[in-house]
Amino acid sequence: MDLTLIVVLVIVLALFFDFTNGFHDTANAMATPIATGAMRPKVAVALAAVLNLVGAFLSTEVAKTISGGIIKEGPGGVQITPELIFAGLIGAIIWNMVTWLFGLPSSSSHALFGGLIGATIVGVGLQAVDFVVVLDKVILPAIIAPFTAGLVAYAATKLAYAVTRRYDGRPDGRGGFRVGQIFSSSLVALAHGTNDAQKTMGVITLTLISAGLQPTGSGPELWVITACALAIALGTYTGGWRIIRTLGTGLTAIKPAQGFAAETSTAATILASSHLGFALSTTQVASGSVIGSGLGRRGASVRWGMAGRIGVGWLLTLPSAAVVGGVAAWIASFGPIGILVDMVVGVIVIVAIFIISNRNRVDSSNAVSPGGPVSGVTGVSEVAQSGAVVKIKKVKPLKRPKQRMRPRDTQRDTERDAEEKRA
Repeated sequence: MDLTLIVVLVIVLALFFDFTNGFHDTANAMATPIATGAMRPKVAVALAAVLNLVGAFLSTEVAKTISGGIIKEGPGGVQITPELIFAGLIGAIIWNMVTWLFGLPSSSSHALFGGLIGATIVGVGLQAVDFVVVLDKVILPAIIAPFTAGLVAYAATKLAYAVTRRYDGRPDGRGGFRVGQIFSSSLVALAHGTNDAQKTMGVITLTLISAGLQPTGSGPELWVITACALAIALGTYTGGWRIIRTLGTGLTAIKPAQGFAAETSTAATILASSHLGFALSTTQVASGSVIGSGLGRRGASVRWGMAGRIGVGWLLTLPSAAVVGGVAAWIASFGPIGILVDMVVGVIVIVAIFIISNRNRVDSSNAVSPGGPVSGVTGVSEVAQSGAVVKIKKVKPLKRPKQRMRPRDTQRDTERDAEEKRA
């Protein structure tokens, strides 16, 4: 197949993956403020789209990790071809769409890494993958970051509830956290753009380098950054409703103080990781923060069975996408016919999933309802599922310690009562 044609196909496919990443991960930033009533759904999704767009221009460290780190560079450049990158993207997109349809815990980022690694191993061999970089920049951050975000969210929630402790059922002043969530959730959306949009930039840059159209070791060009930013922003705005519709299953118990703590810890973790070039899963970080903030409340306990199912889903994402990407790479090895077969199968799967999902159409008019999600609606947010991991028991309001009255205060109260009786 003509080199220019396959490069164009890879770029189009990569931008489509960026689009699916946008609608798959919308709830990472806007799940909690919508659940707590801090923002209206339509405003929240539009704001997330704009901030994803802006965030994509703030850094390129993660993109460089993908374009010049995961796949080894040989004497003639990277040891991968545009055809294999195409196959890896097919694997990532198929896995991403299937998990979105059935509401399975997954990570768009790890689906992308798995698809590329699987295609590279089948097409080139194990020696072409730099497993040290994969361990340092992908696997270890995937394990450490959610726990770190969860611990920070736990501590922040404890502090927030201690400062605004409620006594005798009286107002506690926590309503201010609802306003704060507008800023904290916006910061999460900005952070999401700095990390997730860059992954597609790295894939496109890797394709251009492998095709000899860009120098080895160079970063993403301006047109690549712009295209990826627009794709993830558009996906965020158009695809978030179905995920938001399912928030009633997991996040209805989240309070503004808890949501503010979760969002702040999520944003801080992602922004720090983007600066260091760690390719995080924002879904996992957001979920870890939600669980940590839930445990920071009085009466909290963990549903370990549900937590285990979510953890297993995350662990399976990278190897499962690698298998799909490897199969796609094997098919692509048959030349132009193989590429065509991959493309046809991918289109069939994508169209079929959209047809199935549109049986229960979800938009801004029915994204949130008091009764929770409608039966049969797919696309359950992993963040919403994580919200259900923590069970919150109702606890009685704390009693304010009684203060001993001084004799002078007692005499004053007695005189005041006598005056009221005379009046």
